[in-house]
Amino acid sequence: MIIKTVVEIKKHKQAYVLMAPYFIIFITFTVLPVTMSLLLSFTNFNMLEPPTWAGWSNYTRMFVQDEVFMLALKNTLLFAAITGPVSYMACFLFAWLINEFPPKLRAVLTLILYVPSISGNTYLIWQLLFASDSYGFANAFLINWGFILEPIQWLQDPRYMLGILIIVQLWLSLGTSFLAFIAGLQNVDRSLYEAGAIDGVRNRWQELWFITLPAMRPQLMFGAVIQISIAFAVAEVSMQLLGFPSVDYAAHTVVTHLVDYGTIRFELGYASAIATVLFSIMLLTNLIIQTLLKKVGD
Repeated sequence: MIIKTVVEIKKHKQAYVLMAPYFIIFITFTVLPVTMSLLLSFTNFNMLEPPTWAGWSNYTRMFVQDEVFMLALKNTLLFAAITGPVSYMACFLFAWLINEFPPKLRAVLTLILYVPSISGNTYLIWQLLFASDSYGFANAFLINWGFILEPIQWLQDPRYMLGILIIVQLWLSLGTSFLAFIAGLQNVDRSLYEAGAIDGVRNRWQELWFITLPAMRPQLMFGAVIQISIAFAVAEVSMQLLGFPSVDYAAHTVVTHLVDYGTIRFELGYASAIATVLFSIMLLTNLIIQTLLKKVGD
C-alpha cells in the first residue's frame, strides 16, 4: 500500500509541486492557527506567562458561570437563524430575477446590489437613519406623521438594537453569494431546459427545482458557506453602530465576546475556547446545509 502511494506521488509529482504553495499557505494560515486555538482552549494563557494546563475548566466556565456568553450565544443563534436563510434566499431570488433582464440592465442592477458589501464602512449611514434625536430620518418621519411624540433611542434601547442589527446585516449581505448565483445561472446549459420540456417540465417552478437548482449545486454550496460565515461572525457592525459593549449586552454576539476576552482582557485560553465553540457550531451548520442541498431536485 505504501509502495503504491509512493509510486502514485512520483507519477504526479509535477501536480504536487504546483499545488505546494497553496498547501503551504493553507497549512500556515488556516490549519496551524485552528490547531493552536484548539490546544490553547485547554490552557490558561495571558501572553506574558507560559500557558498552564486547565483541562475543561474554560468550557465549564463558559456554559455554567458566564451569563454574558450565554446571552451572546442566544443573540448569535437568533441572528444567524434569521439573517442566514433570509439573506441566502434573497440573494438567489434577486439573482434569478435579474438574470432575466437584458445584459446591460443586468450589469447595472448587479453593481447596485453588490456595492454595499464592498464599500467598507458604508453601514454607518444607518446611524443617520436611526439617530437618537429628532433629526434622525426614522424619528423625524414618525414625529411628523404623529406616530410618536418624542425621539426613540434606536441605537441605545435594548428593545430595538438586535432588530436594527439584523436589518443592517441583511442589507450588507447581498454581495458575494449574489454574484456566485448570477454566475451559476449564466452557466446553466440551455439544452437542459429543452430536454426537461420533452420529459414533462411544464412551468418555471418545475424548471427551477428540477433543472436550475441541481445544475447550480456548487454555487449554492459556496453561497451557503459564505452566508453561514457572515451570519455567525457578525461583530464589526454591532460594535460600530451599537457600541462595545452594547447597552445591557442586547447586541452582544459570540465574536464580540471573543474580542472582549482576546484583545482587552487577554485571557487567550478562554478566548480560544469561545473560538472553538463558534467553529464547531459553524462546522455543524455547514454539514446540515450540505445534507439539505443534496436533496435539491430529488
